Amino acid sequence: MPTLAVSNLRKSFETEAGRVNAVDDISFEIAEGEFFTLLGPSGCGKSTTLRCVAGLENVSGGEIAIDGEVVASDARFVPPNNRPISMVFQSYAIWPHMTVMGNVTFPLSYRARNGSGRRMARGERRERGMEALKLVQLDHLADRRAPYLSGGQQQRVALARALVVRPKLLLLDEPLSNLDAKLREEMRFEIKELTTKLGIATVYVTHDQGEALSMSDRIAVMSDGKIMQMGGPREIYLTPVSGRVARIVGSVNLLSGNLKSRGERFGEVETASGQILHCRVVGEHRTGDRVDVMFRPELVRVAPRGTNAGAAKTKGPGDLDNVLAGKVRGVVFTGDHIACHCETADGTVAAKLAPDSSIEQGADVEVVISAKSCIAS
Repeated sequence: MPTLAVSNLRKSFETEAGRVNAVDDISFEIAEGEFFTLLGPSGCGKSTTLRCVAGLENVSGGEIAIDGEVVASDARFVPPNNRPISMVFQSYAIWPHMTVMGNVTFPLSYRARNGSGRRMARGERRERGMEALKLVQLDHLADRRAPYLSGGQQQRVALARALVVRPKLLLLDEPLSNLDAKLREEMRFEIKELTTKLGIATVYVTHDQGEALSMSDRIAVMSDGKIMQMGGPREIYLTPVSGRVARIVGSVNLLSGNLKSRGERFGEVETASGQILHCRVVGEHRTGDRVDVMFRPELVRVAPRGTNAGAAKTKGPGDLDNVLAGKVRGVVFTGDHIACHCETADGTVAAKLAPDSSIEQGADVEVVISAKSCIAS
């Protein structure tokens, strides 16, 4: 039985311009202990989906079940405080007049005052609070006043407060967006490690593809209220089903052409310049259809013209290279790589080269892309 089951979920809002379908008939399930990410740009419906799961929004249609119990449907609505969930918001919502311990144990006090179960003694609440703070390595700051915490410490307090109630489902709504880049990267691994250790099913909402790829067991890419593709990080990144998905998940090159043939392993796409590109073909395209050939900048090789870079490896049935003639339009050193843009007969191709690459602006080059790295969609 999945921890979370979302079936045909719909959520619409009335605006001055008419009805807007923020979430448009989406379905997914999350297993116990799974880290599941909703990824997409602002306004795609990912936060609205999370708020429906949390009970902060009524659904317009469909059904949500948590741990086997229906909590939202046309005929049923379970209030947020009666759902076995915890949620961490983007703003953290840390109360400045409380200590760290007071913030963390507040949900336990609140539930006791509202009569949901036996009343928890103060000593027991503090013990549970210390357990949660140890998980996020803040037990030494239990009695510090909240205003004297750094951004990273506040994020940890919010996470400890979510964990103290021992939820079945943890909901995280862009919790790292207010942190600096270095701390954000550190917290990615801490959150993933913690949720894995505790075995808590987690739904994570973000627009940052780096967060999604590094933390998730599965990713649902959303756009215009729909799930465009769902799968593991490698599948989503290396085999996007469309140019839109590819752009959401990371940088991508797109070259257009017509599908000339479709073989068992690779197809052939003819570009406007007459270049033949060998690539994998996804979807139900037929010969003659207009398609986009997608490939990632980091999978592009660039070599000086005449070095025959495309023939450097022994070619077999699964090893074909596409070689395009180009001229380097610009090179930018970024530290961990060189961003290189090459002008070809069919458009600009971006490449990420090793930081010690000797390629210079204005050079005539061969742009080489493995057929395995190219997808026609």
